[in-house]
Amino acid sequence: MPELPEVETVARGLRLSILGRRILSVTLGKTDFIDDPAALEQHLPGRQIEAVERFGKFMLLRLSPVQASASVSENGDAARASLLVHLGMTGQLAPSPAAQPHAKHTHVCMLLDDGRELRYTDPRRFGRMAYLTEASLTEELTAFGADPLEVSAEEFAARIGSRNARIKALLLDQSVLRGVGNIYADESLWRAKIHPARVGAGLSKKEMATLRKVLQDILQKAIVLRGSSISDFLDANGEPGEYQQHHRVYGREGKRCYRCRTTIRRVIVAGRSSHFCPKCQSVPRGGGGKRGTLRKATRKK
Repeated sequence: MPELPEVETVARGLRLSILGRRILSVTLGKTDFIDDPAALEQHLPGRQIEAVERFGKFMLLRLSPVQASASVSENGDAARASLLVHLGMTGQLAPSPAAQPHAKHTHVCMLLDDGRELRYTDPRRFGRMAYLTEASLTEELTAFGADPLEVSAEEFAARIGSRNARIKALLLDQSVLRGVGNIYADESLWRAKIHPARVGAGLSKKEMATLRKVLQDILQKAIVLRGSSISDFLDANGEPGEYQQHHRVYGREGKRCYRCRTTIRRVIVAGRSSHFCPKCQSVPRGGGGKRGTLRKATRKK
């Protein structure tokens, strides 16, 4: 599933290609991932794309008010609004010439005023799309935590150091930090030499400072390299990312640690698969705590 660097990569690509374009019409295919399909058809036409932003793992297409000549409902639909997009596991949002045949699993087509279509394709439809007014968007985003690239050392320590949950679970908790997923959590914990089953409140100030720094460094480098393409991720130009070539622990079960040559292991921590080096990232005393929170991952036969 695309994480912060992948979503930022797509947002930057769209910023270069569709900023300022006006949506003329919307055509929908399958709509089970759209909060209110009729809202897209009714409220997107006539609006200009004023900004493309990333918020955690979401993209926000900031939309202008409708043109004065367009019809306006009694619900204030002439005001600025946003299109919220989550790519799920296999989603892609990219512009294409309107005359180009639709790829399989194309579910949303927004005709732009330059003759192109902004198309959303998603074979598995695990993503999400929603038209949101400013008020509803504000309410939607209140549940999310700090951006890991912007969080201060003090806030990071407060969010992590006050919790008794596993550090891996905290990094994945979008109400703590928004945008981090399995790949960059594993990579950051390996770089910081912290076992994924350590409890947040048990980390020292030095460990928290180190973790924040390496997390930000890794995310920034991954953005420069256009994210990690593990299976399906492509940027707004249809190109894969390159950061997967720099993974040091994620997906490397059974291979040697780049630091100490110990064999990388994979365990389940708080219900999620976690890759780590048993020597560089020492196991917490007692094997990780409560029964069932730390166990060896088993391969499917």
